[in-house]
Amino acid sequence: MSNYEAVIGLEAHVQLKTKSKLFCGCSTEFGQEPNSQVCPVCLGFPGSLPVLNKVALDYSIKVGIALNCRVQEFTKFDRKHYYYPDLPKNFQISQYDLPISKNGFLDIEMGKRIERISIRRAHLEEDAGKLIHKDGLSLVDYNRTGQPLLEIVTEPDINSPEEAYEYLTTLKSIIQYLGVSDCDMEKGSLRCDANISIRRKATKELGTKAELKNMNSFKAVRDALQFEIDRQMELLNNSEAVIQETRFWDEKSGKTFSMRSKEEAKDYRYFPEPDLPPFVITQDKIEEIRETIPELPKAKAKRFMQEYGLLEYDVKILVSSKDNADYAERCFKAWPDKNKKSVANWLIGPVAALANSRNKNIADLNIPVENLLELIDFVETQQISNLTAKSILEEIIDTGKSASQIIREKNLIQISDESSLGSDIEEVVKENPESVEAFKTGKEKAIMFLVGQVMKKTKGKANPKVVQEIIKRRLNNE
Repeated sequence: MSNYEAVIGLEAHVQLKTKSKLFCGCSTEFGQEPNSQVCPVCLGFPGSLPVLNKVALDYSIKVGIALNCRVQEFTKFDRKHYYYPDLPKNFQISQYDLPISKNGFLDIEMGKRIERISIRRAHLEEDAGKLIHKDGLSLVDYNRTGQPLLEIVTEPDINSPEEAYEYLTTLKSIIQYLGVSDCDMEKGSLRCDANISIRRKATKELGTKAELKNMNSFKAVRDALQFEIDRQMELLNNSEAVIQETRFWDEKSGKTFSMRSKEEAKDYRYFPEPDLPPFVITQDKIEEIRETIPELPKAKAKRFMQEYGLLEYDVKILVSSKDNADYAERCFKAWPDKNKKSVANWLIGPVAALANSRNKNIADLNIPVENLLELIDFVETQQISNLTAKSILEEIIDTGKSASQIIREKNLIQISDESSLGSDIEEVVKENPESVEAFKTGKEKAIMFLVGQVMKKTKGKANPKVVQEIIKRRLNNE
């Protein structure tokens, strides 16, 4: 890429979390029997008329405000014509020249620098159905047809796959904080297409772009973009032309493949939707919705650092999910010590590791705040070791028991009394003369082996710090 730079624009499709579809009363509940949530309106029967979902409109305005967009006072819907099996009307009700909001931006952190990604528009449209390819057949499920979809389109301001990944991660976090979508990519609640071209550095003219589809994770977006950059660069280096087309990302092979030539706006034959009136969004309405916007991740991160004295790295992890941030704050407020660092360490360390292993958020582990803080207190007061605490944490999640109950039942309190540890330490010293000699000749690390042997003898119940101090004192006095 030394002589070239990537020019990337993203189209994020966010399925809004409403109870009914965008233009009819059909349920949007996920996972129901195929074609069980349909009606004449979403199936496009002749004579059926759409009615706009008010909640979907409000959610769209909310997202526009959060992304620093200008919410349009006057907005309308249009018909976008294209023919595909999962689009029963053979047109999609979308927005063309008068979207709900436009001209916004989203700042992303790339190491120590801030990159501003411009948002061209955020428009509301109905989703298409879902094609299922099975046993040589193509089946269509229309349950998703007509669900409210907010498409958020960036300007071509992104210059690397890493920036694209960070933008999507930041966007997802904001959308989840707003409570307008669960952004579950496995359920299709958040999908992303990417437009990618490359050009020689220091030139303003854009190269020929390809549109990438079928990327079902942020990692897939990043990998597909990197492959496409390499593919286009190889074509240009060989004096071959890049063709404007839509390409399909195949995760198994790690390659993109041509699907069809890329359509342009004129190919869709947009015209105003005749069955829906234009909509006027008043300033009072905008301000009313603005009041419902919660503290967003960036503001929450700044407050966590100021209020709780936490490091930027720790805070960024904690606020990435609203549920996790809320759980963390409940922990901080209930922890009597002014230093919240120990609580943060447990949340982003052992608790997060357990959550990841179970494919859950921290908040979804259902650990009562008082149980977690009780466990941390046992560690802080050196009544149990970190290792023991981690096993207790798992048992708290699995059984719902408190830390004190588990410790009492299994007699796990750490042994810190020198008289109780003396005989085990003496045995270890006698059984390991080589390690003792190594320590005496200046090899400090040898003592850790001796500490480990004492831990084995006490079945992990000895206080390792106390054991280390006793062994050092014992050997230094010989």
